[in-house]
Amino acid sequence: MTCRLFIIMLMAFAATTLEAQTENSRNRPENTAPEDRNIDMDDPTFVPMVKVGKVLQGRDSIQYVELNNVYVYPQPVFQNAEQRMAYNRLVYNVKKVLPIAKEVNRIIIETYDYIQTLPNKKAKDKHLKYVEQSIKQEYTPRMKKLTYQQGKLLIKLVYRECGNSAYGTLQAVLGPVRAGFWQAFAWTFGASLTKKYDPNGVDRLTERVVLMVEAGQL
Repeated sequence: MTCRLFIIMLMAFAATTLEAQTENSRNRPENTAPEDRNIDMDDPTFVPMVKVGKVLQGRDSIQYVELNNVYVYPQPVFQNAEQRMAYNRLVYNVKKVLPIAKEVNRIIIETYDYIQTLPNKKAKDKHLKYVEQSIKQEYTPRMKKLTYQQGKLLIKLVYRECGNSAYGTLQAVLGPVRAGFWQAFAWTFGASLTKKYDPNGVDRLTERVVLMVEAGQL
């Protein structure tokens, strides 16, 4: 296969992917909170990244297509119907709460970046208090819409997105007193903000599902 033909095939694939994902986005209201969206097990949760560009090589301009990583795993083998149902439930729950975990990570990063620009501790405390009240007001009713298993999974995925436990992240941004409040809040739902995420151990199946959902393969 020539290089030119390969590039044409890649661009055709990119166009098809973009067309399919545009159609999907029309059918999924973007302003709807993740916990309120109807999960379609046949519809990718995230739009795969497709970047079309060109690079100069000598005096030639060569077009290229950059795509998401594509993850290839053996088909899961289920010993019984219960195992199949458990796997499908995991996929459903990841598709439901992964967007929330990414949302939380974005809020934490934006909050941290903003408070670095404030002139003194008083101004920072004032802003953090505002952020805490806003989060409490918005997320308390939202989190109550999640099931017990979805809530526990969300805490783990926050760890995955932030590179730290939810408690450690909140403690770093909000301070130990406010983080302690949220830890107590989590305990009322039978969860813990200190829950860690082990992608190479106990959470390896979850990590497989998360990677494929992120890539738009699920």
